Formats: sequence, C-alpha cells, structure tokens
Amino acid sequence: MHGPTAASLAFSVYHQRADVDAMPTDVHQSGEQQLKATKRSKKPRCNREAKGSRSRLTHRINRQAEPCIGMIGSQDIDPMHCHASPPPPHSNTQQKQSLLLLAKERSRRGQLGLQGERERERESQRSQREREKPTAMASSSAVPSSASSVIVALAAVVLLLAAMGAEAETRKYQFDVQMASVTRLCGTKSIVTVNGQYPGPTLFAREGDHIEVNVTNHSPYNVSLHWHGVRQLLSGWADGPSYITQCPIQPGQSYVYRYQIVGQRGTLWWHAHISWLRATLYGPIVILPPGGVPYPFPAPDEEVPVMFGEWWRNDTEAVIAQALQTGGGPNVSDAYTINGLPGPLYNCSAQDTFRLKVKPGKTYMLRLINAALNDELFFSVANHTLTVVDVDALYVKPFTVDTLVIAPGQTSNVLLAAKPTYPGARYYMEARPYTNTQGTFDNTTVAGILEYDTDTNSNTNLPIFAPTLPQINDTNFVANYTAKLRSLASAEYPATVPQAIDRRFFFTVGLGTHPCAVNGTCQGPNGSRFAASINNVSFVLPTTALLQTHFFAGGSIANNNNGVYTTDFPALPLMPFNYTGTPPNNTNVMNGTKVVALPFGTAVEVVLQDTSILGAESHPLHLHGFNFYVVGQGFGNFDPANDPAKFNLVDPVERNTVGVPAGGWVAIRFRADNPGVWFMHCHLEVHMSWGLKMAWLVLDGSLPNQKLPPPPSDLPQC
Repeated sequence: MHGPTAASLAFSVYHQRADVDAMPTDVHQSGEQQLKATKRSKKPRCNREAKGSRSRLTHRINRQAEPCIGMIGSQDIDPMHCHASPPPPHSNTQQKQSLLLLAKERSRRGQLGLQGERERERESQRSQREREKPTAMASSSAVPSSASSVIVALAAVVLLLAAMGAEAETRKYQFDVQMASVTRLCGTKSIVTVNGQYPGPTLFAREGDHIEVNVTNHSPYNVSLHWHGVRQLLSGWADGPSYITQCPIQPGQSYVYRYQIVGQRGTLWWHAHISWLRATLYGPIVILPPGGVPYPFPAPDEEVPVMFGEWWRNDTEAVIAQALQTGGGPNVSDAYTINGLPGPLYNCSAQDTFRLKVKPGKTYMLRLINAALNDELFFSVANHTLTVVDVDALYVKPFTVDTLVIAPGQTSNVLLAAKPTYPGARYYMEARPYTNTQGTFDNTTVAGILEYDTDTNSNTNLPIFAPTLPQINDTNFVANYTAKLRSLASAEYPATVPQAIDRRFFFTVGLGTHPCAVNGTCQGPNGSRFAASINNVSFVLPTTALLQTHFFAGGSIANNNNGVYTTDFPALPLMPFNYTGTPPNNTNVMNGTKVVALPFGTAVEVVLQDTSILGAESHPLHLHGFNFYVVGQGFGNFDPANDPAKFNLVDPVERNTVGVPAGGWVAIRFRADNPGVWFMHCHLEVHMSWGLKMAWLVLDGSLPNQKLPPPPSDLPQC
C-alpha cells in the first residue's frame, strides 16, 4: 500500500497557449496545494491590507473590480460571505480586463493546492521510498511555459502549512462563465469558458470534503454545470442538468453548487449540461484520498490530467440547431484534442501540441477523461504500457494493456512507467475514434508527444514512434477490454452488489425516426427526422425542472405535478421484436416526459439492450446520482432464461457510465438510496439531443437522513 507522496502530487497539469484574449498566462498548482488554498475561511474580513507582492496584486485587482473580494482561499477573507449578488455590469474596457484578471487570480488562488497539507504526513513515506528506490522521489523538472507550451510540470512545493490530517474541509471555488477568443487549426473563434480558460480550471478535493462553487454567468447563454460522477447524496439540487434538477443560470445571474464528496476518490470531471455548450465548457475534478490514507497501488511520482475533447471550427450551438431544424445528422468535429490541443497530425497545429515530459525510471499516473461530445476513443502511448488502477473514481484490480478504450463521460487513472534509461526517442500518445455508426464521424487522430527530459540531452531531431491502434470498429477489442475491469472487492473497498432484486427493467436503447412535418423537407432516413429513444420513448425536456416540480408537489407520486411529467415510463418494450436482427419496418418513436418512480432503498436491475434500428452501435449510458455495478454483458439479444446465471455478483466493476455494446446488451445493478430526480442518458451528445434519455424519481425514505432537503434560496428560476 503506497500513498500519494509529495512528488506524486506535483501534478503535471495542462495549460493552454496564451491565445485566450485578455487572459494572463497562469500556472496550475499541485493538488495538495490547491486543497489547502480552498479551505473554508474562518470569518469574512473585506479589503484587508495584504502583504507581499502577490497579495498586493490581488488587493489591487479586488479594489478595481469587486471591493469585497480578497485573498481567495486564505484564512483572512471568505469571498462567499463578502458578496451574494452578481458583480455589476462592466462599464468599460478597463473594468472588463480587471474582472478577467480577477477571475484568473481566483482560479490561481483557488488552485494553490494541497501540497503543504499533505507534505508533513508524507515525510516518513518519502524517506522510506528514497531508501527503497533512490531515484523515485527526485524533484521533477518543470516544463518551460511559453506561448507554444501546453503543459507545466510542477515540482514538489516546500512546506507551506501544517498538515491538516483527515479532517474534511469546505473547498470554495469561483467559476465565472465568460466568452473568450481561442485560436485552433489556424482559425480564431469565441467560445464559452470558465474563468477564460480552455479547458477549464481543475477542481481539487479530498474524499469527504464539502464543495461550494459559485457560478456567475457572464455569457449570453443559459448555463448549468454538472459535476459528472459525484454521487450528490441528499444534494440533488446541485447535480446540474438543466430542466431536470434545476432551471439554467440565466445571463447575469449566479448559483452556488454545494455538495459533499462521499465514498469517492480518483478522477471525475465537470461540464456544462445544456445544449452542446460542454464542447468547450469542461474541466477535471481531482479527488484525493483522506489525509493519511494511501493509494492501494504503488504511488506514482507525478499525476497528469489528460482530457480528450473535440474542436469545431463552427459554433457548436449553430451545428446542433441546424441539425434539429433539418432532422438530419449534425456536422462532425474538425479535430480531436488532448487538453484542448489538436497536435501535430492536424494542419497548422504543430505549435498546439500536448507534451508530457518524463524522467527515466519514474512512474506517472495519467488521469484520463473523455470529454468528447460524440466519440468513444482508443488511446495508446507508443512503446509504453498502461496499468489501469481506477475507473470513474473507483479503484479496480490493476491490469496492464497497450491500448485502452474510453467512452464520453468515462474517466480512468492509469500508471505509465517511464523507461529505466534515456531512450533517445520520442513517442506519440494517440487517440482516435471507436465507432460502428453508419453515419458520418470525425475519422481523424489526435496526438500528444511523450518526451524524455534529461539535463544534458536535447529532444531536437530525435526519432518519433507511433502506436498501433485497433481498427475503428473493433468491437471485440472493446468487449475484451471491458471484461478485464473488476472491482477491488476488498475489506477496505468492498463490492456491495445488490444480491436480491426488487425491480427489474429491460430497456432498449437505439435510434429511430420522427415523421417529417406535412409538406416539410427533412434530411433524416427516407425523408424523416432522426430520433433516439429508450423503450421507444424519446424524452422531451420540460420547461421547468423536474426536481423542483416533484418537491413542491409534496414529494409524492400521488400528488399533482401540474402535468410536467408522468410516472408511466415502460419497464419493458411495449412491442418486443428481434432487437439485434432485421429491424422492423416502422422505426417511428413516441415523445414523452416520462419517469420511473422508485421507493427509497429499492434494489434495481436494468438490462440495456442495443437495437439494430438504423444500425447497431455502442451507446455510453450515464446515470446521475448513483454508481452501479456492471454485472453482465454480451452480444445479441439478452436471454432472460440463461444469461443471469453468468452474472458476476462478486467483484463486478462499479461505474457511473457504461457502454452498451454495439449489437449487444449490458446489465447493471444499483440501490436507489438517494432521493431526488436522476437523469440517465446516452453521453453521445447527438443521441441525447435526439431523445435518448429518461429519469428516475427516487422517493423519500422514512428516516430524516433519507429525505431530500428543501432547495437552496438561490436556486435558479425558469
């Protein structure tokens, strides 16, 4: 058992080129430092005179922009007590620049890390590791930051503060949603960002911490943020999907998301949860174990967030709006990205390349996140192996692969061991799509570069090697990979799989059609409009939030919910057919805002069955508010007589997002122990836009700690 040491938490964090308008270059600090800086302030003291050049800069910015904001994350000033309303409108360019500087300073100070918090408690572990492996704890060299650099490797920071032990803290962040100009593929466009950063700032926490994120919307769009994978126990008001748990935050308004990290440690992420804004509005969530609790695997020397995304030259809001208007498929992305950078395999992008500098003999934990809108991805590093130790912020039995697959919404922590001696070469880190779609898709490859850093050797003109990735439709590879995922199922991290099931559901998931309007012209199959559904129900978002409607209707399915939703979502397909065989002639689906109502504590089993309607393809299904166990999967039609006997009820992998195999099925189990309304949807954004989504309504239990609390006073209104 090895804990996250000081050097391991000197995160090598991505950094965008300095082409985001009006935003000064900034450095993301290490995880340990960041947690300390976001510690809850003891009491508010506004406009306190600060000492030191950094403090004076903050004080000057605050006086210009928001007089009541001070040392973000310090013990002197608590910004959340200093102002509750949105900042005043900008009156001139100077004020705008000051507010942008303030947002950047907030991000920097909100991310000043946990390093000091954990440093002293790790002293003995570092000494032990140095004795066992003399080179393992050497301080990591920082990658130089410049206009073309994309990663800053941060060395271990000296002692800043006393260790805080395992006591949970309240971590506070300020997220200002604002437009920024970014240049990629030789074109500049305005995108939605948080604090002017693309990708957005990293949210650091420790298991057990309370989180408060004050989101102020300076953009022209309605916005909500989802904290993907966070359980949100008794905090459903903070889950984030627009019109499910909240109305969106309108331009000029603010909302504070408050929740606790319970029973999770690893990597999650946050993203916009309205329309296609998450194309650029996303960032990592790094959750460290409680103080003094080690990793259940050898601790890495460094940890590196690696976010996969997609880049469109066009405005993604216009892309999906046009598709929904015409009924056809949307235009595909122009590039994939690693930490916001497309890399050298795309035209005009060699300067926009993610570079990971490593030292011989060191081990690096890559915190992988697939933030792409519409594509599952294969990922590999040439001539290096990857040891999978965690998925969706839950530990797994470690296993080693050359290549892995990761679906949109999924995360995975993997260990990469650098070669023992300087190899005299560079290596591509590549990702490209896995798909079985019959439609168009972005068939390109994104590459970052792994480089060995030494004191004497230069990487100039070194040979570069590329990995060999599976075929783009290699479903067997995907099935074999996912079959290797197993929970630890240890005494410390048990697999609490529901053994006795109260409710069973069989959901078909796939594409379909809506008829074109009379005298209309549509670009879907045979002149129809594309649609998608679960059990032939294409979900229609309401105009007010389901959770709000449910709560103010008295929290009971017996009470009137003003016709906003119905509780008759079908538990089985209404018209069974040969799901993976020849599709039926009628591919039309029905519309509805239907939910499944569950008593508190219900043990649930759901079989998710892909269909061949308009082509079999994989669907990454994400469940809000819960983790679930993946107890079985297979190809063809699910056999209820024979397949359950093959279920793994001992150590199945626990996730929040699972791929329904193309032309196959997957079975999941979870316990409905979290009251509220919880979204379940395909994480391919195009499919969700077409209606491949539904919601679970979990009723209050009988005990006080089994009841949904009232909504916060600042809950956005529709």
